[in-house]
Amino acid sequence: MDFATTDALLTGLLGFLLAFILTKQAIPILQRKQMGQNIRDEGPQSHMKKSGTPSMGGIAIIIAVVIAAIVGSVSKTSMADTLICLSGLIFFGAIGFFDDYLKVIKKQNEGLKPYQKFGLQFLFAVVIAVYMAEFSDIGTLVYIPFAQIYVDFGIFYIPFVIFTILAMTNGVNLTDGLDGLAAGVTTIVSLYMAYVASSVGHLPSELMFAALCGACIGFLAFNKNPAKIFMGDTGSLAIGGGITVAAFMMKMEFLLPIAGLIYVLETLSVILQVGYFKATGGKRLFRMAPLHHHFEEGGMHERKVVLMFWTVTLICCGLALWLA
Repeated sequence: MDFATTDALLTGLLGFLLAFILTKQAIPILQRKQMGQNIRDEGPQSHMKKSGTPSMGGIAIIIAVVIAAIVGSVSKTSMADTLICLSGLIFFGAIGFFDDYLKVIKKQNEGLKPYQKFGLQFLFAVVIAVYMAEFSDIGTLVYIPFAQIYVDFGIFYIPFVIFTILAMTNGVNLTDGLDGLAAGVTTIVSLYMAYVASSVGHLPSELMFAALCGACIGFLAFNKNPAKIFMGDTGSLAIGGGITVAAFMMKMEFLLPIAGLIYVLETLSVILQVGYFKATGGKRLFRMAPLHHHFEEGGMHERKVVLMFWTVTLICCGLALWLA
């Protein structure tokens, strides 16, 4: 076992311990302050019993990943690259935090208005895209796993980065709808991406993904069905931004939507549902969107849906490994 792999394992272990401890400590605090999740009326009726479950648990994930990744990077790799890998996690986590703050603490059900939420996401995505294209050593080359070649996207690189960050971030956000779903899927995806980062020799991304994998497992101990805490937008937006920026840092961005196909399918189900509803004058393509609710409404128990999506993610990671 080489030093890089050992560092990744220790970083993942630290991420797990920190997330486990922080989440366990956060639950009674959030309960006392009545910082519980508001369940939407238009969602599955079986979820109404979850109302009041502590939310904003994503703070524990963010703190755990940031500390573990930085500690793992000390004297091992470029701290600047590590901080760039963490920037998506921090920036988008901040947006999710403000949204959750308004919904959970201020009791404003809508949270940030859609244009405010998307506008902030777009702004951060632009900043990251411009930095990568113009001010870093990353350049505008993109790896195409199917052909195993690098293609220079040139002037299209910045729009490509912006679109990918926004798509994947909101995909993770939509996936966070069942107990343990987003955390479990992300655990598997992060483990795979950490392996890829190790294979291409990009230690900053490897450590970030290792820390995130460990943190998600630590959080999952309390987020599995029946969940004692939810990650909220604080966690789901942070995860989406974090995994996407780290994937771009090691030029393996096209592997992410393959390994994380569940994120993509969740997003597509919402887009198709809305489009079909408007085109047919009120008919629905799915029983309910996002996709996980479609299976729930069909009579499948929440735990079985989660297990099915975890299994699909394992298969997708195997496919991505073969394509890489």
